[in-house]
Amino acid sequence: MRKLENSELDRKSIEDFKKSEKTPLILVLDDIRSLHNIGSVFRTADAFLIEKIILCGITATPPNKEIHKTALGATETVAWEHHENVLEVIENLKKENVLTMAIEQVESSVFLQDFQVEKGQKYALVFGNEVYGVAQEAVAICDGCIEIPQLGTKHSLNISVSAGIVVWDLFQKINWPNHN
Repeated sequence: MRKLENSELDRKSIEDFKKSEKTPLILVLDDIRSLHNIGSVFRTADAFLIEKIILCGITATPPNKEIHKTALGATETVAWEHHENVLEVIENLKKENVLTMAIEQVESSVFLQDFQVEKGQKYALVFGNEVYGVAQEAVAICDGCIEIPQLGTKHSLNISVSAGIVVWDLFQKINWPNHN
């Protein structure tokens, strides 16, 4: 085996990325404190052609040197917007027939491996603050909750890690439904 050179990876240009058909996922980041977490989510969103990221509350926005350190240019490719109020964002997405799913540990959550995507359905995944998670008020108005099963002594994951896990899982369920 030989590692591929960057020139062999057939990377999209910014223009090609923007023209590409997007994965029907919207990532909602509410009150994320870490600029590195925000940048990492942008980079994951770029990797999987995510439709857009909605930054809410105190979540910082590009351009920002610290976000750029981990985003590595993904803030130039992935569409994003900022809104103060995550509850308004969720309500507006629901009006647009986007299924809103909080990524959180709650009563009646669906474990990620059991979550089934519907063909043609667009999803918004709501990720919360590093300490407090998704706000209860946001959980209450989402269409449902997806939980990442965890078996160790810690029952939380870094938000950028959670985003990567959930985005990959839904991406592969959307694109390769017969391989699940």
